Amino acid sequence: MTTKASVQDSPAAAAAGGALRLDVRGMTCASCVRRVERALTGVPGVTQASVNLATEQATVTLDAAAAPPLEALRAAVDRAGYALELPGAAGEEHPQDRLERERLAEYCALRLRTAVALATGLFLALAMWWQEVPALADIPMHGMHPLFFAIATPVQFWAGARIYAGAARIARHGASDMNTLIAVGTVAAYGYSVGATFWPDLFHSVHGLEMAVYYDTGVLIVAFVLLGRLLEARAKGQTSQAVRALVALRPQLARVLEYGEEFEIPVAAVQPGDTVIVRPSEQLPVDGEVLDGASAVDESMLTGESLPMAKGPGDAVFGATLNTTGLLRVRATAVGADSALARIIRLVEEAQGSKAPIQRLADAIAAVFVPVVLVVALVTFAGWWWLGPEPALTFALLNAVTVLIIACPCALGLATPTAIMVGMGLGARHGVLIRNAEALERARRIDTVVFDKTGTVTEGKPAVVALELVDGAPVTADELVQLVASAERGSEHPLAAAVLHEAEQRALAPDWPERFRAVVGQGIDATVGGRHVLAGNASLLAEAAVSAEALVARGDAAAARGETPLLVAVDGVAAGLIAVADRMRASAPAAIARLHALGVEVVMLTGDQQATAEAVAARAGIARVVAGVQPEGKTAVVRELQAGGRTVAMVGDGINDAPALAAADVGIAIGTGTDVALEAAPVTLMRAELGGVATAIALSRATMRTMRQNLVWAFGYNVLLVPVAAGLGYVLFQQWLDGTTVPALLRPVFGEFGFLNPIVAAAAMAVSSVSVMTNALRLRRARLG
Repeated sequence: MTTKASVQDSPAAAAAGGALRLDVRGMTCASCVRRVERALTGVPGVTQASVNLATEQATVTLDAAAAPPLEALRAAVDRAGYALELPGAAGEEHPQDRLERERLAEYCALRLRTAVALATGLFLALAMWWQEVPALADIPMHGMHPLFFAIATPVQFWAGARIYAGAARIARHGASDMNTLIAVGTVAAYGYSVGATFWPDLFHSVHGLEMAVYYDTGVLIVAFVLLGRLLEARAKGQTSQAVRALVALRPQLARVLEYGEEFEIPVAAVQPGDTVIVRPSEQLPVDGEVLDGASAVDESMLTGESLPMAKGPGDAVFGATLNTTGLLRVRATAVGADSALARIIRLVEEAQGSKAPIQRLADAIAAVFVPVVLVVALVTFAGWWWLGPEPALTFALLNAVTVLIIACPCALGLATPTAIMVGMGLGARHGVLIRNAEALERARRIDTVVFDKTGTVTEGKPAVVALELVDGAPVTADELVQLVASAERGSEHPLAAAVLHEAEQRALAPDWPERFRAVVGQGIDATVGGRHVLAGNASLLAEAAVSAEALVARGDAAAARGETPLLVAVDGVAAGLIAVADRMRASAPAAIARLHALGVEVVMLTGDQQATAEAVAARAGIARVVAGVQPEGKTAVVRELQAGGRTVAMVGDGINDAPALAAADVGIAIGTGTDVALEAAPVTLMRAELGGVATAIALSRATMRTMRQNLVWAFGYNVLLVPVAAGLGYVLFQQWLDGTTVPALLRPVFGEFGFLNPIVAAAAMAVSSVSVMTNALRLRRARLG
């Protein structure tokens, strides 16, 4: 079989990102993964290569200063026994669509070969009992062997053609893989049978046993191996459902307005700046900005928000979302690989293709697994031939073949990637995007979650909720708002935005201040229209020697309610206060409760004053608050917690909190799926609900639990059953149990003497890899809420 690979993104995009993603098909076990990785990393200019058996993808990181030509990658993989299809060779077809089409064709071909091999093998197994049929009883034992040879030979080598071709291709390069084990085992059984058929005098019959042939064994081994791969291919298709579901959301056509006329064209032909018409009940074909019209757009596929969002001129809209009611004219801003949906698909694919650190042990074992099994099989053959009872050659051959067949490096290769694929897809369906498997593994150990208050625990949209004047104030309420708004004009502080919005609501027009000075941690000192304005906390007024005892008391009362008081003095006289509040997210209390239920401590950071912060924290159910923290101080708090032995997750907006997000063991960004939060942290919550934090931790724990189960099974299977295949059953029944014969119930598995049947070994090997896939698929039903 020719193995193919193609780049998921365009070469230019890949080069810009410093990495290529290649589809690699035809790998059968973890040894193949290691071989492809070594081939790629041996190319000058390749800094790292990671190959994933479950996704059948290779991620190749390139040196930006000396990136190798694609032809060099193809040549390197070709020397390892594989072949790559270079980018662009697949034409305009989307890589995921092409992959699914080719997988389906391969699945159908595999199903046919499996059915023929199974039917032929079962027929031969039954035919071996021909002497029990009265009409055939007089035929000598070897009389039917040529017929069995004629039936088995074409089926075994046609059905197993890919296995034998793969083994031969790898052998030419001095290597071995799972195909090697199966090919050597089945060819050995077949060769022995051919010798017993055509040169029976070379075999000395002992109790008639050495005259037996094993044509049915070779065919059924191939059949069960193919059956395992068939079930594995089906399970792999199910693990990639998350990406397929996202790809299926892509609209195919767009209605573009040019010179006053509408033209329907493929979405791929739309260019940034084109005007697109979107009618009610149609999907938006591209990301863009509304030029004209008003509607409600269902963005649930992107953000998880169940309610449609109102959209009008100037609002951003995103491809694959649903326009529900009105007609929209949209200017395209991002198309193709630059769209929000494409970025999400790319994130999920990259995450599913990444490797967890726990996989390193499996990779290390896989590197030597096949050679070790070949040595064990050789030692088994030699030991039974030299030291075993008669018929020694028969026992030696069957036990060696059984060792080769039962060993399953495939399960080792699939143990963690399958769980990662399903886990990442499950997270995407719950609005949690995890960038790589390393972050997924670290999230399992999180025991402390640090929330930024503004924009995370709260909505990040502070508004004026109260305005109070002291007795004898030198200004009216409108004048107070006018002066503070003018002083704050040009400021980007959230409190300034709230006061400016209040001025707008009151139809006031703020002026520019003649003088402005920001007092760090206290407030502002400005001159507006010749009047001296102080706006901030009690410390600011105290330093200016403003008598404001009554105003400070009112401010303390506002802070106790969870509001942020802005104390104002005009011309050295206390004037009043403006209370600003940022509404807490509705999901915050329930989300904090879920974290507590998971045994996670919650900490809230804020630059706000202590009383206000404690009031907000109390309503959210957060016991530990660190207030008065400057932006640069958030990182220090995270590092202090880590120094105390805590595994810390930082939750922020992905922009202002970027240093703390990077410093945390796991950074979690609150995003909409469209902003830079997608790039700022290893975990992004697609919708602004804090419950996603607990979901991410629960997902990590469930996925890691499945990974460990798979690895225990993959290791345990080989450690326990390879000795049994080598003849441990015979020792058990004949030596430890004083010659006790095998119970009738176990004879189909162990035969009369206690040797494991090679056909049963093939079935066990198939079950081993399929069970790993099936266990991973159970994750889809995991309860994360």
